[in-house]
Amino acid sequence: MSAPAAPRPPLPSPAAPGAVPAAPAPAAAGTGRRSRGLDWRVRFAVLSVIWGFSFLLIKAGTEAYAPFQVALGRVFFGALALLGVLLVRREPLPRGLRTWGHLAVAALLLNTAPFSLFAYAELSIPSGLAGICNATSPLWGMALSLVALSEDRPTRRRFAGLGLGFLGVLTVLGAWQGFAGIDAGGTALALLAALCYPIGWIYVRRTLAAVPGSPAALTGAQLLVSTLQLALVSALFTSAPAAFPLWPTLSVVALGALGTGMALQMQYRLVTEVGPTTAQMVTYFIPVIATAAGVLVLGEQLHWNTPVGAAIVLAGAALTQTRPARRAGPRGMRAQS
Repeated sequence: MSAPAAPRPPLPSPAAPGAVPAAPAPAAAGTGRRSRGLDWRVRFAVLSVIWGFSFLLIKAGTEAYAPFQVALGRVFFGALALLGVLLVRREPLPRGLRTWGHLAVAALLLNTAPFSLFAYAELSIPSGLAGICNATSPLWGMALSLVALSEDRPTRRRFAGLGLGFLGVLTVLGAWQGFAGIDAGGTALALLAALCYPIGWIYVRRTLAAVPGSPAALTGAQLLVSTLQLALVSALFTSAPAAFPLWPTLSVVALGALGTGMALQMQYRLVTEVGPTTAQMVTYFIPVIATAAGVLVLGEQLHWNTPVGAAIVLAGAALTQTRPARRAGPRGMRAQS
């Protein structure tokens, strides 16, 4: 998914998958020292659960707050968490008007738009379906890369993955029965949210890849800008909440502080310790956990085509992420992009 020596662009805040970094965080992939704390497999599992439960937390938040307000709380508490990390580390925010201008566009594409779209989508579709739609992000990314990234050459396997993935989407939606029981508008919003991530990443790759600064600093700045964007949108299109019910409020706080803030720190460490290829596998656990959480906690209905279609989507997404191995160099070493 990335070359070991690639620059470090800011990461999109999950729940997406699109949440997988396109370049290794602080140290080169696979070369960082192993953590003396919890085993990376334990942290991998915790990260999968946090991001998988994000869709349930969105659903809980929309029970008391407008979708724009849920998205606002998410980026606000996520920014607070990352700014706290920067304060402890004594790391500065990025500088330069041009950099902040690019961060504003990145925030719109990777945070403001998709977070709002997912919140609106979950007004009418189950949280599990939203999680499955989120898993289509690599499929959209592969399709867009064929046009926008000339160095990202397609292969037969990746084309097959693209077709297989969208076949999975049709299976989830029950295309053979005319999409009965599926809210088309909500599903379209969730798919559009998933599309935002690869568009944002292409923009980041072209404009911010060489900007100095740690991933935490760049992402913290990105979330700050998104907070300003959503504060303005919320002020224009929503009214202030009349009350702050406990569970919806805690859901939004957890969604931001854990799922959009601290989980990124776990992701950075995983990329450093085990490399981006292994770390990106968390993406494929998110829809499984999201679906299970929706069924077990929220009592959402589960039909056979949902898990079957989700498995097809994930298989297709995995195929689109494969890269041809480069030929051996002078010392017989093989590299994979």
